[in-house]
Amino acid sequence: MIRNRNPKIFYGYIIAVVTFIILGVAGGGVNTFGVFFEPMLLEFGWARAVISGAFSLTLILGGFLSIVTGRLTDKFGSRFILTISGFLLGVGYILMSRTNAVWELYLFYGVIMGIGMSGVIIPLLTTLSRWFVKKRGMMNGLSIAGTGIGTIVMPILANRLISSYGWRISFIAFGVISFVIIILTGQFLRRDPQSKGQLPDGDTGIQRDKSQAKELGLSFGKAIRTRQLWLLAISFFCVGFSVFTIIVHIVIHATGLGFLATNAVSIVSIVGGANIVGRIVMGSAVDRIGSRSTLITSLIIMLVAVVWLQYAKELWMLHLFAAIFGVSYGASFVLVPLIVGDFFGLSSLGVIVGLINASLTTGGTVGPVLIGYIFDVTGSYQSGFLILAIVSVIGLVMALLLKANSTTNPP
Repeated sequence: MIRNRNPKIFYGYIIAVVTFIILGVAGGGVNTFGVFFEPMLLEFGWARAVISGAFSLTLILGGFLSIVTGRLTDKFGSRFILTISGFLLGVGYILMSRTNAVWELYLFYGVIMGIGMSGVIIPLLTTLSRWFVKKRGMMNGLSIAGTGIGTIVMPILANRLISSYGWRISFIAFGVISFVIIILTGQFLRRDPQSKGQLPDGDTGIQRDKSQAKELGLSFGKAIRTRQLWLLAISFFCVGFSVFTIIVHIVIHATGLGFLATNAVSIVSIVGGANIVGRIVMGSAVDRIGSRSTLITSLIIMLVAVVWLQYAKELWMLHLFAAIFGVSYGASFVLVPLIVGDFFGLSSLGVIVGLINASLTTGGTVGPVLIGYIFDVTGSYQSGFLILAIVSVIGLVMALLLKANSTTNPP
């Protein structure tokens, strides 16, 4: 029998801190790819679409494998998976320092890093969702803000390392960081409150009954046959298309406009800072207005940002774009486990979140390569950024078609 021992420190807060740290290192590290883009472009002379393809392979492989890691997390918990993932990410970064051919780029960054990333996001977010009930949105927002902090710190760190030691040594440094931080902090993870003899924070009385209803939820087999799931999948495909296109191409786009590398990197850092605001504010908003309304709001903000990008030619305009876009980016990503929990419950949370994440990363795979190819053909990002606006409209329409729902009234 599980009892609430009322400990001085609820272990869920430790889970939240661990999630924050690991997402800062893993998510922030992956988001530095745009900083490494130009040094590799200058050294090898490969097409932008070719280099972008390695990042896209990381996303699509990580996305589809997250369905598997989500199911494994539902069954076994997250600690073992995070240990393996931290090891693979460290190996991937270190091997990148030896890259001299396109196949090596795709193997080291695309395949090894992709497998590593598949075991980071889903295990962390599904584990966190099991530890909190009353403040699930807020705690998800605060914890996932680690990616935002990482997106501020890691690009700046990468830029300084590249300036001082070159891009190869910089990849080695990132590998060591991944080995040490992800593997060590991952040992503090626990699957759910029951493993510590506790109850989810706030999961008492009426709220306990509600959480039990959501824990039951829909099976994966039933969920995949609903219209709601596929509307969500398409909407998040559009989010991934836009977000990762910007992550990969915004730095080199800015340098192409004539700005110094340090100024261009500052755009990514602003995205990271605004990302934090979006994750915290919108995560808390879910607890008040619901996940569907919050998703619609974030997609409207994203559409405003990518329309503004069509006209952003001055540095301040790019900074404003980064601030608006970063809020939406942060909000959209924190919503995945929350909206899945609201619509389908927690019983198959890991695998359903994995499916949505696979759709998101598929969009993130298509976007950077397509926009890179368009630049290679036209010599401009203008047409590519117009496509981003169109895709953002589609994502918003899909979210608007969702019916307000909960697991107590299955779709």
